[in-house]
Amino acid sequence: MGKRVKKVSQNYMDTVMHHNPEYKWSVNEDGIVVIDVINKGIHHKIAQKFFHKPETSHISLDKHGSKLWISIDGSKTVYDILNIMSDAFPDEKKYMLNRVIAFMQTLQNNKFIYADTNKKQQ
Repeated sequence: MGKRVKKVSQNYMDTVMHHNPEYKWSVNEDGIVVIDVINKGIHHKIAQKFFHKPETSHISLDKHGSKLWISIDGSKTVYDILNIMSDAFPDEKKYMLNRVIAFMQTLQNNKFIYADTNKKQQ
């Protein structure tokens, strides 16, 4: 049996994603996106003081995640980004829908991005 393809609603494909402005990010010399996460809260303060944990964590995305992150510009729909990703990685086109949806859900769950459910202006 082949890998199951996720069923995605048309409304989700019309969704426009935005970066959460609370997170600073940059692109390194290798074209990889690095997101800075400030470790807040009492548990982090204790870990910083006693275990010398950093005040800011730097999360590096892989090449797929970096391409997707850069494609999120507040105007492109999920469908637009799926096409960008499929064009950028043509050998992986048949798996791209699952990859894009899973990664966007992970980014949303971690509050790195948020959805604008208003349809893209034509």
